[in-house]
Amino acid sequence: MKFVDEIRVHAKAGDGGNGCCSFRREKFVPRGGPDGGDGGKGGDIILVADHDVDSLVALFFEPLIRSKRGGHGKGKDKHGRSAEHNYIKVPIGTVIYRAGQSQRDEIEIEPIADLSQPGQEFILSKGGDGGKGNTHFKSSTNRVPRQVTKGYPGEEGWFLFELRTIADIGLVGYPNAGKSTLLRELSAAKPKTAAYPFTTLHPLVGVIELPEYGRVTMADIPGLIEGAHENRGLGHEFLRHIVRCKSLFFVLDMAGSEGRNPIDDYQSLRKELRLYDPTLTAKPSCIIANKMDLPESEENLKAFKTRFPKLKVIPICAEIKEGLDKVIQYISKKVAS
Repeated sequence: MKFVDEIRVHAKAGDGGNGCCSFRREKFVPRGGPDGGDGGKGGDIILVADHDVDSLVALFFEPLIRSKRGGHGKGKDKHGRSAEHNYIKVPIGTVIYRAGQSQRDEIEIEPIADLSQPGQEFILSKGGDGGKGNTHFKSSTNRVPRQVTKGYPGEEGWFLFELRTIADIGLVGYPNAGKSTLLRELSAAKPKTAAYPFTTLHPLVGVIELPEYGRVTMADIPGLIEGAHENRGLGHEFLRHIVRCKSLFFVLDMAGSEGRNPIDDYQSLRKELRLYDPTLTAKPSCIIANKMDLPESEENLKAFKTRFPKLKVIPICAEIKEGLDKVIQYISKKVAS
């Protein structure tokens, strides 16, 4: 299924029903007077953060959100029926902005809602109030009022929905550093892995079961490249998912099998995070030194520890499941506690 983490939608709440112009007509009741009822309220459009939804793909195929209008008033002082609200389920971590119709239109910098908690609701568009029936206009000087008001229109507008993945741990690293393999071995998630170079195209969240019935969530953040903070490649598409992670694990190819130096990789990753959002560098973090079964990994690891003596480094080889118990122990003590 297609993964969608950003979508532009148009929302139109229901209009209110019209008021009714009616006069009482009963046997033996002459000049019964006005009895027109009010119109019903239009339905609201309400967003609900649901943990069973992990993508905005449903809105990708239906970007026009509508609510029904309220019923019209009737005679005998009968009010129109208020329309039911339209509840739209969105993933936890969805941020909503006001936007224009086209991609070139400006988007408001400040979000109008941030649905970060399960079950959290937000009224995206309010339904219009119903119109008044002619009963409201009777007076001592206007005994046969024919005035009514129409229902008020429901709110409408264009909005941008942006999904920011929420997880306890975010795996950060260059493409082919082994993030997907690590997630696959620690959780029940099944990210694509292969012997040839490629990068994951969207975040994938897995649940890690810990000793003593604990559990944490881990997100495989797609590989970053230099200049990601300037939106090179799919920079902002990836970086925004890191903002919500409580802890960061820098997964490094300690063997330098892609022709890169692990020290340079770590410094570049930190730089990209800092330039995108300075608060990211303050998050708790550790180093996952992957591919320790390959030549030159031991020598590179020594050089890395010498360069960064205060960093927590966990040497592993995710492909052969070596050192994963140490990762679980670290998560239990530092992340899940």
